[in-house]
Amino acid sequence: MGSCGSKADNPKNKTYHLQTCDDHEGGINCMAISDDNSVLATGSEDKTCRLWSTKTEQVQCIGILTGHEDYINCICILDNYVLTGSADKTVRKWDIATCDCVMIFNGHNSLVNRLICTGDFVFSSSYDRTSRCWDFETGECIRVFTGHKKGVYPLIFIPADSEDVTPESFDWDGNKDILLSGSADFTARSWSFETGKTLKVFQGHTGAITCMATDPAGRTLFTGSTDHSIRSWNIIKGDQMKVFEGHAGSVICMVVVNKMLYSGSSDQTGRAWVTEFGDCTRIYRGHKHSVSCVKFHEGLVFTGCGDTLSRCFDAKSGTMKRVFRGHTFAVNCLQVADGKLFTGSHDCTIRVWDITGMKDDITFGRDDDDKEKNKSEKTVDRLEVDNNQNDVDKSQAQIIIEDETNQQNGVSNGHAIMSPNKAEKEKQMIELV
Repeated sequence: MGSCGSKADNPKNKTYHLQTCDDHEGGINCMAISDDNSVLATGSEDKTCRLWSTKTEQVQCIGILTGHEDYINCICILDNYVLTGSADKTVRKWDIATCDCVMIFNGHNSLVNRLICTGDFVFSSSYDRTSRCWDFETGECIRVFTGHKKGVYPLIFIPADSEDVTPESFDWDGNKDILLSGSADFTARSWSFETGKTLKVFQGHTGAITCMATDPAGRTLFTGSTDHSIRSWNIIKGDQMKVFEGHAGSVICMVVVNKMLYSGSSDQTGRAWVTEFGDCTRIYRGHKHSVSCVKFHEGLVFTGCGDTLSRCFDAKSGTMKRVFRGHTFAVNCLQVADGKLFTGSHDCTIRVWDITGMKDDITFGRDDDDKEKNKSEKTVDRLEVDNNQNDVDKSQAQIIIEDETNQQNGVSNGHAIMSPNKAEKEKQMIELV
């Protein structure tokens, strides 16, 4: 559909918009891209997953995956298959070539929150307080990880044959393959894949754990929480190492790249941290709402925000490179591939943006950045005072934590989604722990 922007001479006013895909009939909750960057998969409130070609001149819908009975929360692609997790309590496996559902994974008692796939196994987390491991080929549930006292959110699997993990790194009486999980019960846990039993409980947070990551060596766990902090842990010993303090709101998303960690928060900022020391080296300012997703790509940090915008920052300097304008509701997910940025929003659209020539861009917002630096202490103080109210008011782009009353009910996904046309779901989503 071409590029938008009537004031092309001013980079601050350009949208870099290439195309809008409006085939979905509900908000976009999640997206994944294939290893070769040729297929984008999106999961929606309309209960469907759609497949998109990304290497064609125009992005085209090449498949519709229908069968779920409720909205889709999470998605992943492995080889020729797509896996989706839904509020209908099931995980489904789809053939990309035929768009047929070839497997239904039944067993969870509440909505499925997150998915990871290792090739041989599929791991899922749920509001039913468990994580499960499924055989990728047969769909059989081969492990149930039980111990969390509230819903389970992020998952990480560390296989014993990981290239970055030495044989002696994980050896609890022969336990080598490790599953890590984070929960609304304020804890993370490590699990033996062989036995399904808890190995270590990572205690210290005073709020729900919403996101996790590990260092490249697989020895350090990083957890982000609604208590505004990020913490690092020794995975083998279970000991807390560092507390990353600075965010004035819930930590919603994070990614670790080499020795740096990048996070997004409901305090309307993104931050860069040195993983070894817990020091904040950059603050990515300019957001007007919660930062719901973050991505690092070739020295650039991309963020999706509840203010309808996506942004790109220089990772080292913290300066804003581009703003992507066009969505009319919160941006919930994004992917970067082959000079394009793909964003999914609760306005029911996927938008495609041009991110070529980023290194040549004239950075804008320097005057604004200087003003922000002069007011930084005042801004942080104000955010700390207003945060409790903001965490309730800003239901769009916040992590949703269930309590006993909504444990069995459908609540939108953990990436902070609110449908503009669903009053009932909006009421559910402002019940936070």
